[in-house]
Amino acid sequence: MNRTLGLILAFSALATVALPAASADAVKGAEPLTVSHGREVQLADFAVPGKTTVFDFYSQYCPPCRAIAPLVKKLHEVRADIAVVEVDINRPGVEGIDWKSPVAKEFQLDSIPHFKIFGPDGQLMSEGDPARAKVIEWLQAALP
Repeated sequence: MNRTLGLILAFSALATVALPAASADAVKGAEPLTVSHGREVQLADFAVPGKTTVFDFYSQYCPPCRAIAPLVKKLHEVRADIAVVEVDINRPGVEGIDWKSPVAKEFQLDSIPHFKIFGPDGQLMSEGDPARAKVIEWLQAALP
């Protein structure tokens, strides 16, 4: 099974299970911040001090991105120690996944969703496949 199909199946399976309601210590109603819109971005400017920050590189034209987005947003809601920042790789007006956008080139993206995780100290903890595995682990742990 190729990697993309495997990811779609894994994200689809996770999408069918509801996550629990936000805990009392989480910020209720808070939506993840969306940055970039195709422009280059300094991730360090958006890392949340004292929290683990998950940067989710996505495009609205990416089916696996759309499948996991509600779950990653829910993770942002239920885990007070995690902040999610969505990095939209598409420039305004570009239809389809914008692989030629400045941010896609800046981070040499060749597949999405792509995750980068920064620790509470602002240091990069993981990215790519290891970061994706960590996000999935956190999602599975949050499932009832």
